[in-house]
Amino acid sequence: MTVLNRVAVVTGAGKGIGAETAKQFAQNGAKVVVCDLTREFTEQTVREIREAGGEAIGVGADVQKGDQVEALFAAAIEEFGRVDILVNNAGIIRDNLVYKMTEEDFDAVLGVHLKGTFLCSQAAQKWMVPQKYGRIINFSSTSALGNRGQVNYAAAKAGIQGMTKTLAIELGRYGITCNAVAPGFIETDMTKATAARMGLAYEELKAAAAKETAVLRVGVPADVANAVLFFAADESSFITGQVLYVRGGV
Repeated sequence: MTVLNRVAVVTGAGKGIGAETAKQFAQNGAKVVVCDLTREFTEQTVREIREAGGEAIGVGADVQKGDQVEALFAAAIEEFGRVDILVNNAGIIRDNLVYKMTEEDFDAVLGVHLKGTFLCSQAAQKWMVPQKYGRIINFSSTSALGNRGQVNYAAAKAGIQGMTKTLAIELGRYGITCNAVAPGFIETDMTKATAARMGLAYEELKAAAAKETAVLRVGVPADVANAVLFFAADESSFITGQVLYVRGGV
């Protein structure tokens, strides 16, 4: 799948799925803008891309802040001259049962996931529309279907699915596709935090999650990055408004 010489902005790319996605883009010939909350958080991913012969820069931005999002895309344009691909991966969790969840934790999760996806997509399309080309890949989750202790996260991820389909409708005439990936259980720091919240050993939680999949294993970041790369490719121009569940099952 071709992303050669495309310019990709990946948020939340300091580690985990975002870092793996950024590295896979670079391995396939894309130039990558690695974004995380601070520039320091991007350094390892940028270093690994450059050491492998790829091109990347790191930019710190809080995706909830419109001025910082605008600065992120300005940095991408200054360095590489265009933006072809946006991956809205930045995310946090503040899990709790509904009767214990604070207003602050609800707002924080919707702010990063839902507002952040909106602001970055809005900024990206300003550059994609004139060039009549773009790929926006958003991150939903199997939790969009409902998950105990995640009323905030589930609401945000369900909202992202609606946003994805709406952006696909609005932007398709300009050669811009918008799709979403919805991971299941993936080995990341976020799922480690979930294990800690539940009072379980991580290996115990992984084993339980694996039993629920058709392939009898949990996912790794590369499984999700492969799906993102598929949606981002030049060849995927007739696929838009879709949600692909990367969950090891049906």
